Amino acid sequence: MVYTTTQSSFPDQVVPDAEKDSLDYGLQVGRAIEGEWWDGAGSNWGNTRYGFNYANFHRLRLYARGEQSIQKYKDELAINGDLSYLNIDWKPIPVIPKFVDIVVNGMSQRNHEIKAYSQDPGSVRAKTMFASDVMQDMQQQELNAMLKQATGIDFAKSDLGKENILPESKEELELYLQLNYKQQIEISQEELINNFLDKNKYQLIKRRLIEDLTIIGIAATKTSFNQAEGITVDYVDPANVVYSYTEDPNFEDLYYVGEVKNISLPELKKEFPYLTNEDLKEIQSYNSNHYNYTHNYDSNNDDNTVQVIYFEYKTFKNQVFKIKQTDFGLEKAIEKTDEFNPPESDNFKKAFRAIEVLYSGAKILGHNKMLKWELAENMTRPYADTTKVQMNYSICAPKMYKGRIESLVSRITSFADMIQLTHLKLQQVMSRMVPDGVYLDVDGLAEVDLGNGTNYNPAEALNMYFQTGSIVGRSLTQDGDLNRGKVPIQELQTSSGQAKIASLINTYQYYLQMIRDVTGLNEARDGSTPDKDALVGIQKLAAANSNTATRHILQASLYLTLKTCENISLRVSDAIKFPLTYSSLIHSINPFNVEALAEMKEKNIFDFGIYLELEPDEEDKAKLEQNIQIALQSGSIDLEDAIDIRNIKNIDLANQSIKLKRRNKEERMQAAQQANIQAQAQANAQASEAAALAELQKQQALNASKVELEKAKAGFELEKLRTEASLKQQLMQVEFDFNMQLTQAREGAKKTNEEYKEDRKDERTKIQATQQSELIEQRKGAAGPKNFESAGFDTMGGFGLEQFDPK
Repeated sequence: MVYTTTQSSFPDQVVPDAEKDSLDYGLQVGRAIEGEWWDGAGSNWGNTRYGFNYANFHRLRLYARGEQSIQKYKDELAINGDLSYLNIDWKPIPVIPKFVDIVVNGMSQRNHEIKAYSQDPGSVRAKTMFASDVMQDMQQQELNAMLKQATGIDFAKSDLGKENILPESKEELELYLQLNYKQQIEISQEELINNFLDKNKYQLIKRRLIEDLTIIGIAATKTSFNQAEGITVDYVDPANVVYSYTEDPNFEDLYYVGEVKNISLPELKKEFPYLTNEDLKEIQSYNSNHYNYTHNYDSNNDDNTVQVIYFEYKTFKNQVFKIKQTDFGLEKAIEKTDEFNPPESDNFKKAFRAIEVLYSGAKILGHNKMLKWELAENMTRPYADTTKVQMNYSICAPKMYKGRIESLVSRITSFADMIQLTHLKLQQVMSRMVPDGVYLDVDGLAEVDLGNGTNYNPAEALNMYFQTGSIVGRSLTQDGDLNRGKVPIQELQTSSGQAKIASLINTYQYYLQMIRDVTGLNEARDGSTPDKDALVGIQKLAAANSNTATRHILQASLYLTLKTCENISLRVSDAIKFPLTYSSLIHSINPFNVEALAEMKEKNIFDFGIYLELEPDEEDKAKLEQNIQIALQSGSIDLEDAIDIRNIKNIDLANQSIKLKRRNKEERMQAAQQANIQAQAQANAQASEAAALAELQKQQALNASKVELEKAKAGFELEKLRTEASLKQQLMQVEFDFNMQLTQAREGAKKTNEEYKEDRKDERTKIQATQQSELIEQRKGAAGPKNFESAGFDTMGGFGLEQFDPK
């Protein structure tokens, strides 16, 4: 059932801004919201729009905890309200909590990475210039290398070109821009968002959001800013949320939204210090004398708290400017109220535009007491369209239709009831079952004589039967008649309850399978009873299909996270305006990003697109790893490429990287193959040329050796001739010398002979003279005679050289 009303009446929005700012206008808005959500509150509280949602969400949460009411089960089994004959454990079976935990725990483990992309013209221009510089360096890579080698100056424009790590193609450049290119302002924005999420413990909030989406089908968060705490992210219980009627699952077309809080009087006084004691007494007396608009867990009223509705109301406001022309021909804009309506003049004119604004209000439920009504401060506006304003609340109900919200738990409550009834019936059947017994024929025992003078008694017969399983009987009586009790003990079997139990178990399994079929959470998802004959791939496929059945819950939680990050991003400009929050930001982020934060504080014109990069699940990782292994085995990529690809969390980019690296390696292999072919051809040509040159050199060497041989022969002949000539010349010289010596010897001998003859002649003459003198002396002295004979040493005659003549 969808609860809507046409009895509420919101005030007219086409009124002057001064009237919208009035407290009376805010009171009319608060009454209109009460009229839509609490019309008929009191004894009929459960039939109001707020009461229906509150009770329904409370009921679903009890089912999700396995603590649903058991009264319906008692009414089903009772006879005219009487349960005195039933001894049954009424505690609900926690079937639904198991499936809720499977979904919530599985999705809570899915991590994501926040990506911020600057979209303002300056950042887009910087990114475009970077890509242009890299592309130019890619085209002029060889020229820049030659110039650097010649001049020693690096003419590359980009850092990639200077580091010599340029992409090889345009596709690789596009992939690099998506994976690795980050401006400092984007890194700062991502760090700020993560810092605020961690500060507000968003991981715990995220788990509660997934629980709400699974159990009640709707989840909500609130992002706000105050100078004391900065940017805050709060969990909002959807049971306390009120909003304008919408059919958008993302609630983006709301014009009012709020929540109800139970606040104690001290907290109320602390939050609104202008309240007097008379105001507090009036509020307290009203709360104690009127029906409480909200219920506690046990549906009891709490008179110690005050129900306050905090709401935001979206309307429009006219921005009016007086455009005045100065004496120098310039135009000056002066802001005026929306009631400014000057007469036509040549000196000035009127300019205006309508912008969306938010009013923040706080009102005590059921009481004409407005606690606050003012134009909201620090409204979040996208830089792309500053006339739009965003609500502080982010709400999502992925399975909402015509205002009716459906959840995973709401689909299976009826089956859970049937499982509980089956369980109770099973207990009832088991309580009425009795064990198997025995039939004892006492008359048959009386006819049996044990042979020791005693008869068979029942106690002894039972002992023998239970201990040995044997019995003693007689087919004839002592009188010889046929004994009808010849088998005195017979077993009694009570099998009437077995069929009922088997039927109830089958019914239990049927409704459990219905829960699996309705939710899509099959056995492969929880691993409860996997088929032993099913292949691993079939099990993984079944688990993947189960994940697909609950993907809307994951997408809804990611949408809320994304909206929260966008609101934080838009509120960063508010945080850096105030010294206290700005100082806190400086001390909470990386020092390298402080400069970028200061740039944001000075310019404040940066517009960011926030994206969530979801970490791949096991199925996606397995598929990616399979592609990597296939590429590695085929040699399409290297091990270093596989390591880089595994670090990419985006599956699409990872697969694109595989294709790009395969293509680049194929191109490199083709280029290397072409180079090898060219090198082989060049080597073959060089080998042929070398062979021809070697053959030529061989022939030249042979010819040279022949020439040298002939030269050697000629030289040898010439040398022989020379040697023979020299020898002949030497022989002739020797012969000449010998002849000269012979001639000289002959001449000398002849001369010697002549001289000898002359000497001998002179000697004889001297001898003769001596002898004559001696003879004279002898004659004078009258000496004896002298002996003039030779002693035998005298040589008479000469010798010739004829003996030296050649023979």
